[in-house]
Amino acid sequence: MGVRRGAGLAATAALLLALAACSEPESADVPSPVTEKGPEPSSATSSPAVPVADPAHAVDPPGRRDGRLWSADILVQWDKPLDDALVKQISRLEGVAHTERIGLGQVSLENRVLTIAAVDPGDYRNFTRAEVADFQEAWDRVAGGELAIDRSVARRLQDEEGTIRLGVEDDSPTLHVGAYTPQIPTIDMVVNTAWAADIEMADDNGLLISTDGTTPATIRKPLERLVGDDVSVQMLDIASTLGLDPDAQLTALPTGGTLGSVVGVYRYRVLGGGRIAPEPSWVAANIRTEVVPILGAVTCHQDLFPQLRAALLEVQSRGLAGEINPDEYAGCYYPRFIANTTSLSNHSFGLALDLNVPGNGRGTVGEMNRDVVANFKTWGIAWGGDWRYTDPMHFELSEVKAVGG
Repeated sequence: MGVRRGAGLAATAALLLALAACSEPESADVPSPVTEKGPEPSSATSSPAVPVADPAHAVDPPGRRDGRLWSADILVQWDKPLDDALVKQISRLEGVAHTERIGLGQVSLENRVLTIAAVDPGDYRNFTRAEVADFQEAWDRVAGGELAIDRSVARRLQDEEGTIRLGVEDDSPTLHVGAYTPQIPTIDMVVNTAWAADIEMADDNGLLISTDGTTPATIRKPLERLVGDDVSVQMLDIASTLGLDPDAQLTALPTGGTLGSVVGVYRYRVLGGGRIAPEPSWVAANIRTEVVPILGAVTCHQDLFPQLRAALLEVQSRGLAGEINPDEYAGCYYPRFIANTTSLSNHSFGLALDLNVPGNGRGTVGEMNRDVVANFKTWGIAWGGDWRYTDPMHFELSEVKAVGG
């Protein structure tokens, strides 16, 4: 089944293709947003050049879209750069019409683990819907160092200046949102490859596959035999309906110094009821049950315990133990998706815990003692009450700190 190249103005309007506000003081020459209906189809040959917003993270502008569109049918993710010979073998499989290399990583933003793709804007755009692929200004902005993201995801995460910090550390890269565009299933946001090193992600560990007129599921088994057991192979036609491919072994490669070094490669399968089954070897190597002050026995990632124990000991020494109610502790390691989503949380890695749950619901100021909060932050444990959409019961590892003996 071919991909329809044309689309009317009404379809373009429905996609809400709009650019984010450009209020950065040092980017005064970045163009102001286009209207939400997007550009008229006839404007494709006359839209003005878009100034580069971030020269340090810019790639060559893609120019006008060239060549045909391809359906995004299968997404393959490795935990290392792709081998040229293997890519050639994949492209020769019966049913594979076209492939595109991309980088894939997972970034933790306010307890949501989202997938980011580092792409060549000129080539990758041909795997998107026609209205998106032909939205020239969006791809010029990605080439110029800005971020393309679905509007609903951006609304939760971007600040008043239209920027999003990609990571839990204070020095994580901060990108300006250049375009609101619908994304390929399972991908939440897109940057150009010049950002990959700063985000601490690969720029060549993923492969998009178009099967064109062939049903994607028919090549699943030969593809899986070719790439091996440790590689994630997702059918995107299923993901577009269910949110995720239930038959796939999925992979998370958290970016950034803290999560990347602590979590490593996280493979899992989807179970019913929002639950997941992490790879047993990862669980055996990383998850422990230990006794800590105030809370007693808890099950968490082994690398959280030194800082968690130090923070709770200091809470005790300062006479604040009564501010944490062990009966209102809601756990640390929970291998499941965030409720009503297909997004992992840091609880899936055992790197977050929920305290004093009844009085600290999402979207509220909460009742957490601020001295306790400050103490946790001192030990590299961030607080969800600081987020744009607050979660004051939630604490998570944000920085690995050495704890003395």
